[in-house]
Amino acid sequence: MTDKMKKTEGKIENGKEEKVVGTRGRIFEGRVIKKFHKRLTIVFNRMIYIKKYERYAKSRTKLHARLPEHLEKEIKVGDLIQIRECRPLSKIVHFMVIKKIKDAEEVKQWIKIWNF
Repeated sequence: MTDKMKKTEGKIENGKEEKVVGTRGRIFEGRVIKKFHKRLTIVFNRMIYIKKYERYAKSRTKLHARLPEHLEKEIKVGDLIQIRECRPLSKIVHFMVIKKIKDAEEVKQWIKIWNF
C-alpha cells in the first residue's frame, strides 16, 4: 500500500467510500437555526470584554457545522447541540456535530424561564 492510498482510506458503506474526519480543538454548544443537507448553522451568545470601557458586551456568534448522516434525522431546527472543531471542510465549515443535548421543546421552555 502506498502513502497516497493510506491517506484516502475511509469507511465503505453501500458501495460509497466515506472519508473519516477527525475532530480536535474547541467545543461549543448552540441552538440550531438553519438546517441544510449535510450542514447546519448554530447560534450562541457570549460575553466579550471591552478593554477601553472596562465592561462586557453581549455578542452572538453563528457557526456552520458538518452534519453526519447518522445524526441527520435526529437533529431538527431549535435543538441544542454540541459541535467540535475539525479541519476545514469547505469555505465556511470548520466544525463537526458531536451530539444532541436537548430537544427543541426543552430549549423553548428553558428560554421562557430564563427570559433569553
